[in-house]
Amino acid sequence: MDSLFFIASKTLGMAARVETWALFLMLLALFGLWRGRRRLAGWSLGVLFTGTLALTLLPLGDLLLDPLERTFPARPDLARVDGIIVLGGAETTGAHRLWGGPQLNEAGERIIEGAMLAHRFPTARLIFTGGSATVGREEDTTDPSVMVRDTWTALGIVPGRITLEQASRNTTENARLTHDLVKPQPGETWVLVTSAFHMSRAHETFVRNGWAGIVAWPVDFRSGDLAGLRGIWRLDRNLLGVNLALKEALGALAYRIIGK
Repeated sequence: MDSLFFIASKTLGMAARVETWALFLMLLALFGLWRGRRRLAGWSLGVLFTGTLALTLLPLGDLLLDPLERTFPARPDLARVDGIIVLGGAETTGAHRLWGGPQLNEAGERIIEGAMLAHRFPTARLIFTGGSATVGREEDTTDPSVMVRDTWTALGIVPGRITLEQASRNTTENARLTHDLVKPQPGETWVLVTSAFHMSRAHETFVRNGWAGIVAWPVDFRSGDLAGLRGIWRLDRNLLGVNLALKEALGALAYRIIGK
C-alpha cells in the first residue's frame, strides 16, 4: 500500500504541474489545426498565451506560497531541544555522485539550519530523514543521507550526534520511520526543520504519526516581499512557485483523505 501511494503521489504530482497543462494545450492546438478546427486551436493557444503572460507579469507564485509560509512563525523561541529532525529534499544526488562534495538545491537551508541548531543546542541529537524518491529506477537510498552526514561533520558536528533514516520516500514515511528509529520520550522537545511552504503538511503528518508537541522550524522561504517587484517578468520564478503551491495543496488534500 505504501509503494502504491508513493507511485500515485508522484504521478499525480506530475499531472498537477503547470507545464503539463501547457503541453496539453499545445497538443490540443496542434490537433485543432490538423483537423481544421480553427476555433479549438485558437481557444487552446489563447488560454496558453494568457496563462503564460499572467505567470510572466504577476507574482502568482508568491501570492500562492505566502499563506503557506505564514502558517508557522520563523525562528520561534526555544529554551531546550532534545532532537532536531531535518527532512530530505535538499540534496542533488546525481551531481554528488558525479562530482562529490555537498551538492544542494534551492532547499539547501534545511541542511544549513539543521547544523546551526545543532551548534546552538550541543546536546541535541541531529536526525536526517530521507532516502531515494525516484520512481522507476533502483538506486542506492543511502546516497542523500551519507552526503548530508559528511556535510554536517565537515561543519563541525560530532558524528556520534548524527542519526540517519535512509529508507523514507515521502513525508509520511519520514514521520513514521523516524519515530520508530529514535523513539522520542514524553516530555522531550523535538524540532522539525523543512521548507516553509512544506511545513504545514509536514507538521500535521508528524503529529498524526505520534510526534506530539513537535516544534516547527520553517526555513527556505520563497514568497518574498509581495509589495516589491520580485515576481515581475520572472516566468521561471513564478512557475516554480505555482508548482510548489499546487503540489502542497494536492499533497495536503491526499494526506487528509487517506489519514496520512
